[in-house]
Amino acid sequence: MSTKTDITLYTAGTPNGIKVPILLAELGLEYKLHHMKLRENEQKEAWYLDNINPNGRIPAITDTYDDGKQIRVFESGAVMQYLVDRYDKDHKVSYPKDSREHWETTSWLMWQMGGLGPMQGQLEHFRRYAAEKIEYPINRYDNETRRLYRTMDTHLAKSPHGFLVGDRLTIADIACWGWVSSHNKDGVPLDEFPHLEKWLFKLLKRPGFEKGRNVPERHTAFDEITAWEEKHEM
Repeated sequence: MSTKTDITLYTAGTPNGIKVPILLAELGLEYKLHHMKLRENEQKEAWYLDNINPNGRIPAITDTYDDGKQIRVFESGAVMQYLVDRYDKDHKVSYPKDSREHWETTSWLMWQMGGLGPMQGQLEHFRRYAAEKIEYPINRYDNETRRLYRTMDTHLAKSPHGFLVGDRLTIADIACWGWVSSHNKDGVPLDEFPHLEKWLFKLLKRPGFEKGRNVPERHTAFDEITAWEEKHEM
């Protein structure tokens, strides 16, 4: 059963952009969607900079706050923290504030925001989009992305439940998943990261991930991966 909200989501189909729709789907929250036209630089238009995100990036949301007035929240990590604090009172995908697990979740979320996303994002740029293919930055960001994947893989190997934190899905998993799902497109095979690969496909089978990852457009990260269903049957 879904819950009605006043949330409007501004996003696009990027590794950062799919985090919030996945979380919204996992929480069963209804919302309005504004599909941002990044190629047309809609995120740089005055209405968006003035009212939604002064940094001109996605995702961001608006909502009606406790005082009855509109609140804006931007940066994917902040948006996800806002959503669980406000709407996940039963801790379906979170832990009580000030618990050890809460701070572990926050640590992994900041790890993604400050490490995995920026490093793999740079790899994606230099490997896939840069007009000139320069070996040094490609190698640098490839090596750093692999180091970060190895950090996750080592941690997941010790997880009895297969999640980054404790016995349930959290925003730490959701934050990292969009980036790891793009590993094939960004040229980073998961052969040497078996626990990370298992985690990736385990979460893919969740209805919330299947629904959310295809908002606001079809998620194509797995199109080039063949026979994964047989490989990852559980």
